Amino acid sequence: MTTPSADEPALFDVPPGSRRPLARIVLLTGPSGSGKTSLTRRIGAPVVQLDDFYFDLDHPDLPQRYGSVDWDSPETWDSAAAMDALRTLARTGRAEVPVYDIPTSRRTGTTVVETQDSPLVIAEGIFAAELVQACRSEGILADAICLVQRRPVTFWFRFLRDVAESRKPLGTLLRRGIGLYRAEPSLLAHWVSLGCRTITPAQAERDLAIILGKISAKS
Repeated sequence: MTTPSADEPALFDVPPGSRRPLARIVLLTGPSGSGKTSLTRRIGAPVVQLDDFYFDLDHPDLPQRYGSVDWDSPETWDSAAAMDALRTLARTGRAEVPVYDIPTSRRTGTTVVETQDSPLVIAEGIFAAELVQACRSEGILADAICLVQRRPVTFWFRFLRDVAESRKPLGTLLRRGIGLYRAEPSLLAHWVSLGCRTITPAQAERDLAIILGKISAKS
C-alpha cells in the first residue's frame, strides 16, 4: 500500500494555463465489494456512480464471460460519456448522468449531479482507473485511489451484496465471484499501472479529509 509523501507535488495541482475548476475529481476504484460505496457515504461529497455508464445489454459486440456478458470488462462501459460528465461537472458544477439498472442491464433514465459548492466530487466504480490520465490532463484530478482489503473479505461482502440486490442469477454470481477472487491481484496491478494508489478504506477516509482541507485553503 502506498501513500503520498510530504515531498510529492499535490495531486490536485492544476496545469499551467488551465482554468481552475469549480471542483476536482477523486477517482475511486477497487475490487467489487471492497467498500467503495460505504466510503463515499462516510465522506459526504457529491458522488458520480461510474457503473451507471454501462452500455445496455443489447449494445453490439459486448464481451462474454461466465456464460453471460463480461461486465467486468471496460469494453462494456462508455468511458467517453463518463469522462464528458466528469469534465462538465468539474467545470460547471452540474452534469446530467444516466441511471442504470444492473439486474436488467439497461439504462432507465437520467439524473443530475451537482457539486453544491463542494470542492470535491467522488467518481466511484471498477473502471475509475481508466480515467486517471484524462482527468489529470484536464487538470481536474484530486486523487486516484484503489481500495484494498483481504481477498476473502472482499469476496464475502461482494457476494452478500449481489445476492441481496438480486443483481444476477445465483450461479452467475458464484462463477463471477470465484473468477474475481482469482483475478484480484492482477486487477490491482492493472489499476496501479493506470495511476491509482492502493490504500485501505480507513486510510482513504483520512487522506480525503486532508485533501478537502488543502483544496479549501487554495480556493
